[in-house]
This record gives sequence, C-alpha cells and structure tokens, in this order.
Amino acid sequence: MIISHYMKHEHRLCDDYFAKAEEAASKKDWEEATKQFEIFAHETLQHFKKEEEVLFPAFEKQTGSTEGPTGVMKYEHEHVRGLIGKMAEAILDEDVDAYLSLAESMMILLQQHNMKEEQMLYAMCDRVLPVATKEETLEAMKQTEL
Repeated sequence: MIISHYMKHEHRLCDDYFAKAEEAASKKDWEEATKQFEIFAHETLQHFKKEEEVLFPAFEKQTGSTEGPTGVMKYEHEHVRGLIGKMAEAILDEDVDAYLSLAESMMILLQQHNMKEEQMLYAMCDRVLPVATKEETLEAMKQTEL
C-alpha cells in the first residue's frame, strides 16, 4: 500500500464521522452528536500525530526541507485543533447554531487541507521516499496511537 492510499482512506473515515456528528447536531440529538464528534476528533488528532511524528519527519529527512509543504500542513493542523475545541464547547452547550457555523468553517478548512495533502504532499512522499522508507513509515503510522 502506498502512503497516499493509506492516508486518503483515513481522510475519508474522518469525513464520515464528521458528517454523522453534524447530522446528529442538526437534529439536536446531542448524545449521538457527542459520540460521533468524539470519534471524529480522536481519529483526526491521531491522523495528525501520524503525520507530524512519522510521515513529515521522514519526508523532511529525505528532502532536507522542514519548511514548505510540511510547515503549511502543521500550521493548518493547529487551526483544526482550535476548531475542534470550539466545536466541543458548542456540543457541551447544546448550541446548534454555533456548532453548525463552526462545522461549516471546519468543513471548508478540512476540504482545502486534505486536497493539498492528497494532491501534493502525499504524492511527493510516494515519489521521493525510497521503497524501504515508505514501508517503514507506513508500518510506523499504523502503530501510532493517540
């Protein structure tokens, strides 16, 4: 399995949990919204950990660049983390308007972020990382937990 396939699959899983949480919140089913949002948040943050602690360092070591695409992705991860916190507050407050507004911002941010990763960074990783490094990186990411 190449890196881009593995990571795109994780993006789709996170997207599914996000959509389920938004749907439940829109129906004011706060129990289900909380459940789905917690899964979304956990999976997203675990995905970020895989990138920041395993994938990005492998890419940076191979390319010699710690800025560029990985720097941008880390910066965007911080924005996502902030929105996750605000969305969690909106769920606790059972504030459907706040949650849906934040969800719209999150959706736009994640769509743009995921597109950059999938079309640029992951493709670059698949191209520049030696086969052995890709295999080690994939295995390490599979073992990474939050």
